[in-house]
Parts: sequence; C-alpha cells; structure tokens
Amino acid sequence: MIPLDDRGLLLGDGLFETMLALDGAIPMLEAHLDRMAAGCAALGLPALDRDAARALCLAAPPPTGRAAVRLALTAGSGGRGLDRPVEIAPRLRTTAALSAPIETPATLILAKTRRNEGSPASRLKTLAYLDNVLARAEATAAGADEAVMLNNAGHLACAAAANLFWIEGDRLLTPALACGVLAGITRARVLSAARSWEVEALEIAADGARLADADAIFLTNSLIGVRPVSRLGERIFAPHPLTERLRGVFSS
Repeated sequence: MIPLDDRGLLLGDGLFETMLALDGAIPMLEAHLDRMAAGCAALGLPALDRDAARALCLAAPPPTGRAAVRLALTAGSGGRGLDRPVEIAPRLRTTAALSAPIETPATLILAKTRRNEGSPASRLKTLAYLDNVLARAEATAAGADEAVMLNNAGHLACAAAANLFWIEGDRLLTPALACGVLAGITRARVLSAARSWEVEALEIAADGARLADADAIFLTNSLIGVRPVSRLGERIFAPHPLTERLRGVFSS
C-alpha cells in the first residue's frame, strides 16, 4: 500500500519506466534502469537501488506472453509542503499488464498543450505527466490516436507517449533532446540503426510546419517499437521503405 503522505502521490515527486516483457524476460531492462538512475541524479534523489529494482521488475511479468511492466519510484513520505525530508526513503513499486502489439498505423493531431523545454522534467519520465495526459485527451477528442506536442518555442518535441521521427528524402529527422524531449530508449536504438545503414540521421530543432514537407512520420517507444503514421490532420502518408525496415527490427 502507498500511504497518503507519499510525495509521488501528493506532488508527482518521482520517476517511472515502462518496459516491454516477452515471456517473462525484459530485454532492455538495464537500459531502463540506467535512465531511472540518471533521473534520480538529475532530481537530487538517492541513488537507485538497482538490485531491488531489477528484482521487482523481473518478478512482475507473467511467464508467457507480451506484457508492459511499469516501475515507479517515489521520493517516499515527506509530510505536507514542498520540502523533502532530510532523510529521503524512496519507494519502488511495479505493475504488469498484458500488452498486445499494435499493428495499425497511427493518426495524429497537433496538440495545443505545449512541452516546457525549460524544465528538467521535460527530459525525464517523472510522475508528473499531466501535460501528456492533456495532449492525449486532445487527440482522443479529435478521433486521433496520438498528439504531436510543440514546445514553448514552437519547435516539435514529441508525441504524448512516444518519440517523434519524420523522413525527408534520404534523411531521418527527430527533435533534439534540448527541445524538451525524453531520451527514449527505442529512439536511441533507431538512430543507431539508421546510422549503421548509412542513413543521415539528424537531431534538430524544427517548427511544426516542417512536418508538412515530410515524406513519412513514425513514432517510437518501448511498447510500440516503431509505429508508422498514416495521417496528420488532413495529410495522408503512404507506407515508407525506411519506416518498414525499422519496424521490422524494432517491433515485437
């Protein structure tokens, strides 16, 4: 049970990771723990107990099938107010749920909700995810699957629950981390794979109008792998060979 004075519950003071489990194994577990450990350092939280976190994650998924494992770390109890206690006692919790692969392409809208690139939280998976919740709600209300979020400078950042990529000619592009972008694990793997294939892969700052000239758009995260986009607003996108090649490598 999580007590009512837990700082994750009261203030969103904490981090989470969502991982793909296949037949009880979590292939990218160590990369997720690396990112949570880096998040702890960035937020001034005690160092992650990797052994405890690893054990919880491996005990969570069912022995067969495809599942989503969520590891949450809170800053523990702290009484009322913003100040953390002198001695922080973090809490770790895991949940798991069956997660079928998504086979259909995504439809997108451009969200009104903005990403705050000036906040350290924009580059971390914190428990305070309300902007993402609101952006996804915009997409749902418009009958779309996902929402593209801009930052306060008007630059492309991400989708509500995914990293964003697009293709222009022979080049693969994605928003730079400085735009308020989570350092996605699948994002990094896609960039590495594309460069190993001698595809020019760039991390840039670009305004939302840039997507109007894209030949293709796709989304990435640990659960969806690579998900092509079929529509952004009124613009329709056909399947693209590079997207399909990446999808074959990173979709499980």
